[in-house]
Amino acid sequence: MLGVTYFIIMKKHIPNFITCLNLFAGSIAVYYAFQGNYPIVMLLVIIAAVFDFFDGFAARLLNAYSPMGKEMDSLADVISFGLAPGVVAFSLLSQSGLPLWVNFAGMIIPTFSALRLAKFNIDERQSSSFIGLPTPANALFWIGLAYSFSDFLIANNWLVIILILIFSGLLVAEIPMFSLKFKSFGWGNNQLQYIFLIVCIILLIMLQLDAFAPIILWYILLSIAIALINKLNKKK
Repeated sequence: MLGVTYFIIMKKHIPNFITCLNLFAGSIAVYYAFQGNYPIVMLLVIIAAVFDFFDGFAARLLNAYSPMGKEMDSLADVISFGLAPGVVAFSLLSQSGLPLWVNFAGMIIPTFSALRLAKFNIDERQSSSFIGLPTPANALFWIGLAYSFSDFLIANNWLVIILILIFSGLLVAEIPMFSLKFKSFGWGNNQLQYIFLIVCIILLIMLQLDAFAPIILWYILLSIAIALINKLNKKK
């Protein structure tokens, strides 16, 4: 009986503990991003993304939702999926010989990531899909770029700045983007998700670890295409 009571008390803290692991991994990723160690950053951000998925899964499984958990999740995401990719962009620019003040353009990413997360928390339209690019997707794009194309980006620093502006804008843009949440495993209700995943598998087979940035580009293009199709259908 005492054991059952202890579990009931402790179960509400399990999702928050997993969120803390997300934050811990993201914090270490920030350190290695400053060092320019992009393979380690990639590993740590992926680990953080796994924890980010499982904290929500644990909350649903244990019915352990809490206002604190929601706030913790956003705070962890600002570090793991906002500051970490921002420091990656800063690191790329700092290696390209630009003045120091230009390198701080990378910090636009965590700024807009925080704005995106704040909007998400109060936007009731985003319960089953997203408005704007999710912060984990943006982070995976940047770590994928740094891992696969760092030499090219360092040599073409103007491209890094352009991408910072474009992807920061996508974080807060009023563009519908689909979620990978499955309501069932049937094809009929999940065609979009299955098409996305099939192409992702093909990209991973072809490009292996170089597939992360292309996968996020595929996600963005597919989301925009579906949004345009839906908009045209509404006008008919």
